[in-house]
Amino acid sequence: MLKVIRYSSLALLLFVAGLWGWAWTSRAPGESVGEAFAQRLAGVFGAQMPVPGAGGSPGGMQLPPGVTLGGPFSLVNQDGAAVTERDFAGRWMLVYFGFTYCPDVCPTELGTIAAALDAMGAAGEEVVPVLVSVDPQRDTPAQLKDYVSRFHPRMQGLTGTAEQVADAARRYRVYFARAQRPEHTDYTMDHSSFIYLVGPDGRVRTMFRPDTSPEALAAAVTGQLRSGSRGSS
Repeated sequence: MLKVIRYSSLALLLFVAGLWGWAWTSRAPGESVGEAFAQRLAGVFGAQMPVPGAGGSPGGMQLPPGVTLGGPFSLVNQDGAAVTERDFAGRWMLVYFGFTYCPDVCPTELGTIAAALDAMGAAGEEVVPVLVSVDPQRDTPAQLKDYVSRFHPRMQGLTGTAEQVADAARRYRVYFARAQRPEHTDYTMDHSSFIYLVGPDGRVRTMFRPDTSPEALAAAVTGQLRSGSRGSS
Protein backbone atom coordinates (compact mmCIF):
# COMPACT_ATOMS: atom_id res chain seq x y z
CA MET A 1 0.00 0.00 0.00
CA LEU A 2 2.84 2.37 0.88
CA LYS A 3 4.44 1.72 -2.49
CA VAL A 4 1.16 2.50 -4.29
CA ILE A 5 0.85 5.77 -2.39
CA ARG A 6 4.42 6.72 -3.30
CA TYR A 7 3.89 5.96 -7.00
CA SER A 8 0.59 7.83 -7.02
CA SER A 9 2.19 10.84 -5.35
CA LEU A 10 5.05 10.82 -7.85
CA ALA A 11 2.65 10.57 -10.79
CA LEU A 12 0.61 13.48 -9.43
CA LEU A 13 3.76 15.54 -8.91
CA LEU A 14 4.95 14.88 -12.46
CA PHE A 15 1.50 15.73 -13.84
CA VAL A 16 1.34 19.05 -11.96
CA ALA A 17 4.92 19.91 -12.96
CA GLY A 18 4.19 19.17 -16.61
CA LEU A 19 0.99 21.19 -16.57
CA TRP A 20 2.76 24.09 -14.87
CA GLY A 21 5.50 24.00 -17.52
CA TRP A 22 2.89 24.00 -20.27
CA ALA A 23 1.16 26.98 -18.66
CA TRP A 24 4.50 28.83 -18.39
CA THR A 25 5.41 28.38 -22.06
CA SER A 26 1.95 28.95 -23.57
CA ARG A 27 0.51 31.74 -21.43
CA ALA A 28 -0.94 34.81 -23.14
CA PRO A 29 0.74 38.24 -22.96
CA GLY A 30 0.11 39.75 -19.55
CA GLU A 31 -1.30 36.49 -18.17
CA SER A 32 0.18 35.20 -14.94
CA VAL A 33 1.44 31.64 -14.70
CA GLY A 34 -1.21 30.92 -12.08
CA GLU A 35 -4.01 32.09 -14.36
CA ALA A 36 -2.62 30.06 -17.27
CA PHE A 37 -2.29 27.00 -15.02
CA ALA A 38 -5.95 27.26 -13.97
CA GLN A 39 -7.00 27.52 -17.63
CA ARG A 40 -5.00 24.44 -18.61
CA LEU A 41 -6.33 22.55 -15.59
CA ALA A 42 -9.88 23.40 -16.64
CA GLY A 43 -9.14 22.10 -20.12
CA VAL A 44 -7.81 18.79 -18.81
CA PHE A 45 -10.68 18.06 -16.43
CA GLY A 46 -13.48 19.83 -18.28
CA ALA A 47 -14.82 16.58 -19.73
CA GLN A 48 -16.02 15.62 -16.27
CA MET A 49 -17.81 18.92 -15.66
CA PRO A 50 -21.43 18.92 -16.87
CA VAL A 51 -23.16 21.95 -18.27
CA PRO A 52 -25.84 23.04 -15.81
CA GLY A 53 -29.34 23.08 -17.24
CA ALA A 54 -28.26 21.23 -20.38
CA GLY A 55 -28.03 17.65 -19.20
CA GLY A 56 -24.26 17.54 -19.63
CA SER A 57 -24.31 18.35 -23.33
CA PRO A 58 -21.11 17.30 -25.14
CA GLY A 59 -18.44 19.97 -25.49
CA GLY A 60 -19.55 22.24 -22.63
CA MET A 61 -17.40 22.69 -19.56
CA GLN A 62 -18.05 24.63 -16.39
CA LEU A 63 -15.29 26.67 -14.82
CA PRO A 64 -13.57 25.19 -11.78
CA PRO A 65 -14.59 26.74 -8.43
CA GLY A 66 -12.85 30.04 -7.84
CA VAL A 67 -11.99 30.63 -11.51
CA THR A 68 -13.67 33.67 -13.07
CA LEU A 69 -13.41 34.65 -16.74
CA GLY A 70 -14.73 37.68 -18.58
CA GLY A 71 -15.42 41.12 -17.19
CA PRO A 72 -14.49 44.64 -18.28
CA PHE A 73 -13.02 45.38 -21.69
CA SER A 74 -12.53 48.39 -23.95
CA LEU A 75 -12.52 47.69 -27.69
CA VAL A 76 -13.77 49.03 -31.05
CA ASN A 77 -16.62 47.47 -33.03
CA GLN A 78 -16.93 46.88 -36.78
CA ASP A 79 -18.44 50.34 -37.23
CA GLY A 80 -15.43 52.02 -35.61
CA ALA A 81 -17.28 52.89 -32.39
CA ALA A 82 -15.69 52.41 -28.98
CA VAL A 83 -17.48 49.73 -26.95
CA THR A 84 -17.11 48.26 -23.48
CA GLU A 85 -18.74 45.40 -21.60
CA ARG A 86 -21.44 47.89 -20.56
CA ASP A 87 -22.74 48.00 -24.14
CA PHE A 88 -23.66 44.32 -23.76
CA ALA A 89 -24.97 44.50 -20.20
CA GLY A 90 -28.06 42.37 -19.69
CA ARG A 91 -27.41 40.35 -22.86
CA TRP A 92 -26.09 36.85 -23.32
CA MET A 93 -23.11 36.52 -25.67
CA LEU A 94 -21.26 33.77 -27.50
CA VAL A 95 -17.70 35.07 -27.71
CA TYR A 96 -14.91 33.70 -29.88
CA PHE A 97 -11.33 34.99 -30.12
CA GLY A 98 -9.91 34.60 -33.62
CA PHE A 99 -8.89 36.57 -36.70
CA THR A 100 -10.17 37.17 -40.21
CA TYR A 101 -7.11 35.73 -41.98
CA CYS A 102 -7.55 32.42 -40.14
CA PRO A 103 -7.65 29.66 -42.78
CA ASP A 104 -9.60 26.93 -41.00
CA VAL A 105 -10.58 26.79 -37.34
CA CYS A 106 -12.02 30.32 -37.06
CA PRO A 107 -14.47 29.99 -39.96
CA THR A 108 -15.48 26.58 -38.64
CA GLU A 109 -16.19 27.80 -35.09
CA LEU A 110 -17.95 30.97 -36.23
CA GLY A 111 -20.08 28.86 -38.56
CA THR A 112 -20.92 26.65 -35.58
CA ILE A 113 -22.04 29.67 -33.56
CA ALA A 114 -24.22 30.94 -36.41
CA ALA A 115 -25.80 27.52 -37.01
CA ALA A 116 -26.46 27.06 -33.29
CA LEU A 117 -28.23 30.42 -33.00
CA ASP A 118 -30.36 29.64 -36.03
CA ALA A 119 -31.24 26.24 -34.57
CA MET A 120 -32.38 27.91 -31.34
CA GLY A 121 -35.08 29.84 -33.17
CA ALA A 122 -36.56 32.74 -31.20
CA ALA A 123 -34.34 31.94 -28.20
CA GLY A 124 -31.30 32.60 -30.37
CA GLU A 125 -32.33 36.25 -30.58
CA GLU A 126 -31.38 36.59 -26.91
CA VAL A 127 -27.73 35.84 -27.67
CA VAL A 128 -25.23 38.19 -29.34
CA PRO A 129 -22.50 36.43 -31.35
CA VAL A 130 -19.13 38.18 -31.01
CA LEU A 131 -15.75 37.76 -32.69
CA VAL A 132 -12.85 39.42 -30.86
CA SER A 133 -9.82 39.74 -33.14
CA VAL A 134 -6.42 38.65 -31.85
CA ASP A 135 -4.83 40.26 -34.94
CA PRO A 136 -5.54 43.98 -34.55
CA GLN A 137 -2.72 44.88 -36.93
CA ARG A 138 -4.68 43.55 -39.91
CA ASP A 139 -8.23 43.35 -38.57
CA THR A 140 -9.48 46.88 -38.99
CA PRO A 141 -13.14 47.68 -38.28
CA ALA A 142 -13.86 47.64 -42.02
CA GLN A 143 -12.17 44.26 -42.44
CA LEU A 144 -14.15 42.85 -39.52
CA LYS A 145 -17.45 44.28 -40.77
CA ASP A 146 -17.13 42.49 -44.09
CA TYR A 147 -15.95 39.28 -42.43
CA VAL A 148 -18.55 38.84 -39.69
CA SER A 149 -21.41 39.66 -42.09
CA ARG A 150 -20.63 36.42 -43.91
CA PHE A 151 -21.52 34.34 -40.85
CA HIS A 152 -24.49 35.94 -39.13
CA PRO A 153 -26.32 39.27 -39.57
CA ARG A 154 -26.13 40.00 -35.84
CA MET A 155 -22.50 39.02 -35.34
CA GLN A 156 -20.34 41.75 -33.81
CA GLY A 157 -16.66 42.12 -34.69
CA LEU A 158 -14.42 43.72 -32.07
CA THR A 159 -10.83 44.91 -32.37
CA GLY A 160 -8.69 47.62 -30.80
CA THR A 161 -5.11 48.48 -30.00
CA ALA A 162 -2.67 45.66 -29.28
CA GLU A 163 -2.88 46.56 -25.59
CA GLN A 164 -6.69 46.56 -25.55
CA VAL A 165 -6.86 43.17 -27.28
CA ALA A 166 -4.23 41.68 -24.95
CA ASP A 167 -6.17 42.90 -21.91
CA ALA A 168 -9.44 41.40 -23.16
CA ALA A 169 -7.70 38.11 -23.97
CA ARG A 170 -6.12 38.03 -20.52
CA ARG A 171 -9.50 38.38 -18.85
CA TYR A 172 -10.76 35.38 -20.82
CA ARG A 173 -7.40 33.60 -20.43
CA VAL A 174 -7.06 33.26 -24.17
CA TYR A 175 -3.67 32.26 -25.53
CA PHE A 176 -2.51 33.92 -28.75
CA ALA A 177 0.82 34.59 -30.41
CA ARG A 178 2.07 35.73 -33.78
CA ALA A 179 3.70 32.94 -35.79
CA GLN A 180 5.58 32.71 -39.07
CA ARG A 181 5.19 29.40 -40.89
CA PRO A 182 7.52 28.29 -43.73
CA GLU A 183 4.55 27.49 -45.96
CA HIS A 184 3.07 31.00 -45.53
CA THR A 185 4.40 34.22 -47.04
CA ASP A 186 2.63 36.26 -44.35
CA TYR A 187 2.38 35.69 -40.62
CA THR A 188 -0.45 33.83 -38.95
CA MET A 189 -1.78 33.73 -35.40
CA ASP A 190 -1.67 30.80 -33.03
CA HIS A 191 -4.51 30.98 -30.55
CA SER A 192 -6.72 28.93 -28.27
CA SER A 193 -10.09 28.14 -29.78
CA PHE A 194 -12.81 27.96 -27.13
CA ILE A 195 -16.28 29.44 -27.54
CA TYR A 196 -17.37 31.32 -24.42
CA LEU A 197 -20.96 31.67 -23.28
CA VAL A 198 -21.10 34.96 -21.38
CA GLY A 199 -24.00 35.76 -19.06
CA PRO A 200 -25.86 39.06 -18.68
CA ASP A 201 -23.41 40.02 -15.92
CA GLY A 202 -20.45 39.87 -18.32
CA ARG A 203 -18.97 36.72 -16.78
CA VAL A 204 -18.29 33.45 -18.58
CA ARG A 205 -20.81 30.75 -17.67
CA THR A 206 -19.57 27.91 -19.89
CA MET A 207 -16.74 27.16 -22.32
CA PHE A 208 -17.10 24.98 -25.41
CA ARG A 209 -14.24 23.07 -26.98
CA PRO A 210 -13.36 23.28 -30.67
CA ASP A 211 -15.45 21.00 -32.88
CA THR A 212 -18.49 21.16 -30.61
CA SER A 213 -21.43 20.50 -32.93
CA PRO A 214 -24.02 23.22 -33.60
CA GLU A 215 -26.69 20.93 -32.11
CA ALA A 216 -24.75 20.42 -28.87
CA LEU A 217 -23.96 24.13 -28.63
CA ALA A 218 -27.60 25.08 -29.23
CA ALA A 219 -28.82 22.60 -26.60
CA ALA A 220 -26.31 23.76 -24.00
CA VAL A 221 -26.97 27.48 -24.55
CA THR A 222 -30.74 26.93 -24.48
CA GLY A 223 -30.33 25.10 -21.17
CA GLN A 224 -28.28 27.95 -19.74
CA LEU A 225 -30.83 30.53 -20.86
CA ARG A 226 -33.65 28.56 -19.22
CA SER A 227 -31.61 28.11 -16.05
CA GLY A 228 -30.85 31.84 -15.99
CA SER A 229 -34.52 32.70 -16.46
CA ARG A 230 -35.52 30.48 -13.54
CA GLY A 231 -32.81 32.00 -11.41
CA SER A 232 -34.03 35.54 -12.04
CA SER A 233 -37.70 34.79 -11.43
